[in-house]
This record gives sequence, structure tokens and C-alpha cells, in this order.
Amino acid sequence: MSRRPIAVTMGEPAGVGGEISLKAWTVRNRQSIPVFFLIDDPQRIETLAQRLGLKLPLQTITHPAEASAVFNDALPILPQALAERSVPGVINTQNASAVIGSITRAVDFVISGEACALVTNPIQKSALYDAGFEYPGHTEFLAHLCKEKLGLKEAPTPVMMLAVDDLRTVPATIHIPLSEVAGALSVDLVKNLLTIMAEALKNDFAISNPRIAVTGLNPHAGEDGALGSEENEVIKPAIEALRASGLNVTGPHPADTLFHPRARAEYDGVLAMYHDQALIPIKTVDFDRGVNITLGLPIIRTSPDHGTALDLAGTGKASPASFIEALYTAHFITNIHAQRQPT
Repeated sequence: MSRRPIAVTMGEPAGVGGEISLKAWTVRNRQSIPVFFLIDDPQRIETLAQRLGLKLPLQTITHPAEASAVFNDALPILPQALAERSVPGVINTQNASAVIGSITRAVDFVISGEACALVTNPIQKSALYDAGFEYPGHTEFLAHLCKEKLGLKEAPTPVMMLAVDDLRTVPATIHIPLSEVAGALSVDLVKNLLTIMAEALKNDFAISNPRIAVTGLNPHAGEDGALGSEENEVIKPAIEALRASGLNVTGPHPADTLFHPRARAEYDGVLAMYHDQALIPIKTVDFDRGVNITLGLPIIRTSPDHGTALDLAGTGKASPASFIEALYTAHFITNIHAQRQPT
């Protein structure tokens, strides 16, 4: 069992990240929450706790190693000062540097071994873009930081996995229009994603021979070309190549019959072809507890499977369930990795 804490980033200061972090700490004993520390502005968190009517002690720390000693009695916060006071629900681009700084420091702590894993609170990308943020999103920035700080020749390929209970899905394409999905798919893309998934299921979830099901793109998985050519021209060749190399991959399966309970018992993960095909099943199975796990990075990173929820910020209505599951998942993967290390 890892004794190192989990580093939790600030996220968008105007969003619900602070609230769900506070609420997770309040149930630390009842729900056996893994030890974590916030990289955030202590004044913001104290003001937010007062606004929400949460009477809890906060403890400023100077080093992650201090978190474990204080966690039972106070929420540990490693200071990351905001440029301006944060107002729930109101974006302020002047605070973008603090958001980015929180992420950068968290990655430093995980790479150095001072923290065991990273849980990122949701960011508001538009606010970062307005401040000159050059990356498409959170994961691309994390990949860049890993490349830079570890001296890698190329940035790792981050892959988004969504997980809840017995269901894990990966979308082959993410935030692009549906009309562009077919053109974005390729044999190499599908092969690469399946390879990363198989390695992650082995290394992060201790599944020795992972079974991966692959959806088709078209209704009824194309009906042998009658409803589309992508299955025959892209998806099947990728599956056949990886099966020949020894991976336990099946498909393409019709997506409409792949996610009921009996079907879920037949695989350990699903590669879906587009965003909603992967996310709808996760949110249907358990809307509140889905977790975003980033595969392919040299560090452990999870995140709640929701956004900044600016409309809920400061109201006390935000659920910490997904954030808590992200903490549990990061802790679980950390322990799987620890068990694989030579003694």
C-alpha cells in the first residue's frame, strides 16, 4: 500500500473543484478516502468553505510529505496563490497562471515520487485559451510536461478511458464533429489505441490477458459493407493484425448490443469509435461516479468525469461522487504498480 499522498490540482477557481475536494475530505473516515492534498489558494478554499457552511480545519503545508500526518485532522493545502479573488461561477482569466501552475507543480511532485498520483479538477479551457494557453486540452498539456520533465524524445500519446464499476470505454475519436469521425479513423489509429489499452489493462488493472471488444462505426457494425465500409476497410484489419500478434481483441461489434450486463461480462474494456458511443454507456450505468483515466502517460492521472459546472459553483449542490471515485481509482492503480515493483 502506498503511503504517498495524491496531488489534487486547483482546476478552474470559479468552478466546483474546490467544493468537491472539500466535501471529499469531510467523508474521509466514513468512506476511507485516500490521503490527498490540494495545490490551491488557501484563502480561496477557506472562503469557499465558509460560503458552503462547511466547518472544517485547513492546514497549509510546504511539502507533500506533510500531508499524511495532518490529513485526519485537517485538509492539507500546498499554497498556489491566485492573482485575483475568485468568485464562484465567474471566469477570471487573470487566474489562468495559477491554474497552470497548480497542474505543473502536481506533475513535478508525481514525477519526483513525492506524490503517488495526480487527480485533476476540471479546468475551463476557454479561460486558459484567452490567457494564451497553447494546448488543445488538459491531457495534451500533461503529455507535454511529461516529455519536458522526463527528457523524452517525443511526447507520450495520452488516451482517455472512462470507467465505472465493471465498464471501461475508450473513444477512438473525441471532440470532433460526427461528420468527421469516419475520415479520422485509420488502421494505425485503431491498432495504436488497442495496444495502449491492452498494456494499461495489464499494468494498471492487473488483468493478465485483457479482453477488448471493439465497436463498429455504423449501425449493425456495417452489415458486411451494406451500411458502410469503415468496418471492412479500417476496423477489421486492425483487429486481425492485433489478434495475430496475440492480443485478445474481438469485433467489430454492433454498439447497440454491446453494453447490456450480459455483454459486459464478456470483455474488460471497449474501444468505441466516437465520443458519445463511449460516454453514453458510462453515464447510463452510473451518471455520478464515472472516472476519467488517462492511459499512455508515465504518471498516474485520473479526473472526475464532469466539467467545471459553473452554474453549480458556490451553491453547495455539486456532488463529490465522481471526484471521490477518481481518488479511489488513482489509489488502486498506485497499489497495482507497487505490487509489480521488485522487492
